[in-house]
Amino acid sequence: MPSRKDELAERRFAKLVDQVQAMMSASLKPEYRGFYGQLVLTREAVAELGEVAEVRRAARAAARQLGWKARTHVTDDGTLFIIDDRDPPQEIRELAARRCAEAVSSLIANAQAEARMLRTSEPSTLPTRLSDPDESL
Repeated sequence: MPSRKDELAERRFAKLVDQVQAMMSASLKPEYRGFYGQLVLTREAVAELGEVAEVRRAARAAARQLGWKARTHVTDDGTLFIIDDRDPPQEIRELAARRCAEAVSSLIANAQAEARMLRTSEPSTLPTRLSDPDESL
């Protein structure tokens, strides 16, 4: 017969799995049909959920429920990455590649526009009007 403490720990863990699964589901983009899932939790967010090892274990359990092939990684500063490492279908890969190219293109265009604005807003070193040599002082 399992002890009361074990039951309580199991219920707490199930609740943690549900919380992490909800966050993982919310991070999904509908157009990718469940692929390319990722969740990044700061050290503070992990601390609110519990111990990092327990949160990682819950993330892997939640990932299984979502059909993900999860990879987790904790950085030196305590950030936890949870990534769906499945190989998506070709049409989803192509859509994601297009979206990525559009985002990079937009970033480059914005940086170029900002650089143009900075160049045109610099004070000019040219005189504002040419002085007339016949003009008396």
